[in-house]
Amino acid sequence: MSSTTTSVPLVTSGNPMHDKLDDLRDRKQQALQAGSPRAIERQHEKGKMLARERIDYLLDPGSFQELDMLARHRAHAAGLEERPYTDGVITGWGTIEGRKVFVFSQDFTVFGGALGEVFAEKIHKLMDLALKVGAPVIGLNDGAGARIQEGVVSLASYGGIFYRNVLSSGVIPQISVILGPCAGGAVYSPAMTDFIFMVRESSHMFITGPDVVKTVTGEEVTLEELGGAMSHASKSGVATFVSADEKACLDDVRYLVSFLPQNNMEEPPTIDSGDDPDRLCEDLRDILPPSPNQPYDMKKVITSVVDDGEFFEYFPHWAKSIVCGYARVDGQTVGVVGNQPMVLAGVLDIESAEKAARFVRTCDAFNVPLLTFVDVPGFLPGVDQEYGGIIRHGAKLLYAYCEATVPRIQVITRKAYGGAYVVMDSKSIGSDLAYAWPTAELAVMGPNGAVEIVYRRELQQAADPVARRSELVAEYTEKYANPYAAAERGYIDDVIDPAETRQKVVAGFRMLRSKREELPRRKHGNMPL
Repeated sequence: MSSTTTSVPLVTSGNPMHDKLDDLRDRKQQALQAGSPRAIERQHEKGKMLARERIDYLLDPGSFQELDMLARHRAHAAGLEERPYTDGVITGWGTIEGRKVFVFSQDFTVFGGALGEVFAEKIHKLMDLALKVGAPVIGLNDGAGARIQEGVVSLASYGGIFYRNVLSSGVIPQISVILGPCAGGAVYSPAMTDFIFMVRESSHMFITGPDVVKTVTGEEVTLEELGGAMSHASKSGVATFVSADEKACLDDVRYLVSFLPQNNMEEPPTIDSGDDPDRLCEDLRDILPPSPNQPYDMKKVITSVVDDGEFFEYFPHWAKSIVCGYARVDGQTVGVVGNQPMVLAGVLDIESAEKAARFVRTCDAFNVPLLTFVDVPGFLPGVDQEYGGIIRHGAKLLYAYCEATVPRIQVITRKAYGGAYVVMDSKSIGSDLAYAWPTAELAVMGPNGAVEIVYRRELQQAADPVARRSELVAEYTEKYANPYAAAERGYIDDVIDPAETRQKVVAGFRMLRSKREELPRRKHGNMPL
């Protein structure tokens, strides 16, 4: 039997209680099949699961406890003659791998999943309860936006959800799963949650649809191009994760939950992976190419160091010059950030700074230690970047690291130039431990640029400027393109054999588990948004 099915046994009439139980059974049966057979059929024809099927698949079997199953709208004056039970959204709690979560699942087969007053009240109640008991909220979104017939009541009801999103922010994990349309004001609740999942071809998010866009701006765009999963995953930076189908998406939600704590007062779950904490990463001795201008894949460094090579990447399709994601080290959840030399040489730009800043703040909010791998040549130069606000956006990542009180470890693999080095969780902005490989280059800028500036006049007067430039670059490289000047001053704690990276990181996080750091009392900081 489906875990969301409520079964009331058949009883004999005659006894008043038995008659009441028969009535209850009939009402609950209506609630279980609130949508019309045609609406249910159309949902399945589109390859989409029903609201209850999604809950069944997401949660542990038999764990779902439903709330407000018999709720119905009271908007009689709006011309809504039908009054199906549930009012188009299924709410309740259950477990994922035995850990409590709260879930609401919008039902497209009832009023197209459109939100009215009672629909919203059910979600308000669920969010209030989740905040009281300290457990994640997972929203399965598949709805047509505000219920037009209920007018301004629907809009005000959205406001109640938004307000609770903000109250819950940084207190309990909030996960939005877009499994159909999500348009207009409905997009702002997911936008304020911690993670957004979308499904290729069937999920769509937009403020205004293609028809309105064409009417107002004259631009012709398809539904998929405007608000599809890959558009939001690769261009807008709205969709955190994208899956091929609904089941894969819900599997990914379960996987993400395995890395997160129940709330901001708890630690993330620890899992004994069986991966030896003293294991050497000998492959890392040979991962860097001979030339400092050649790329390598930072993801290979990450998967070599973490438990079982398991790495769940955050925003894998957006701002690819930086890599972020969840992994485990010594069984403990960690958030990993690393510059990606394979894309734009790993520079920080507007999008990568924003992506990493949000990730760092999410980890800090939920007690997830941070491991940062640095190979950064600087910030991306250009008119577009300056006009787009690279100063303001780059400051977001700087702010996020400075504010983070979780255990923080930095590992510099190669380039660490200029302000970008400082921003990437350097010792000077509060990193607890900073390690460097022997190949690390900590400097204000690369050798070529430095020589052009410092020795400009000498080069202009040299008999052979090309030869002299080569000599000066070699001198600068020998003097500064190494980690030892920084080690002498304590800006890094140790220069390590790359093969020892995992051992050092494990030992560091073990030592830091008892770290306690309090920020000054204030209402909130003023982040450069």
